[in-house]
Amino acid sequence: MVQQLGQFLNLQAGTIEEYQKFLSEVLQAEYESNSDPTVVYPILQRRQHLLDDTFAQLLRQWARYRFSQGKAEEVAVIAAVIGDLCNKLQEFPVGSRANNLEIAITGYQTLLEVYTRDAFPQTWAMIQNNLGTAYSQRIRGERADNLELGIAALNQSLEVYTRDAFPENWAATQNNLGNAYSDRIRGERADNLELAIVAYNQSLEVYTRDAF
Repeated sequence: MVQQLGQFLNLQAGTIEEYQKFLSEVLQAEYESNSDPTVVYPILQRRQHLLDDTFAQLLRQWARYRFSQGKAEEVAVIAAVIGDLCNKLQEFPVGSRANNLEIAITGYQTLLEVYTRDAFPQTWAMIQNNLGTAYSQRIRGERADNLELGIAALNQSLEVYTRDAFPENWAATQNNLGNAYSDRIRGERADNLELAIVAYNQSLEVYTRDAF
């Protein structure tokens, strides 16, 4: 597996082994610590020089391989750990913010290959929400394009996260959508602000002062 990944990523054996060791270490820490940031963040900080495009592609290829080989229970555990890692990287303040977001986006996209809407609608919606926020914050690429991708993912999440079925998830996603619309570049500025206001107001229907 190491040799195959090295050939795919055009890396020397020693280099790919360093990346794979890091991937194994951080995923194991995520799993064993129950996603404790005080355990995981020091590892990311110590190895921040490895948080780059190579790591993103390694994560994708390794995950695809494990998903194709593992039993359903094992796949679910691995996917949950990867999701937790991506969530941390999206907020990780150390190193290259652009790289951290790219790794998170790559991870979310890979998870969506397993967690389809038909088979796992609630998990699919959660990942779409996380992907939407990551695209909205993305540094690489055109800002306008990234915001459109973010808005699309958030709207897809809301197809499952309805107010009646998942009120708190719906409200959180509406808040994220409001953020994306308030930053939106395409379209009329006035129209985008109106859409943002609508989303924020809908969020506040659940996030009331008394309840939260």
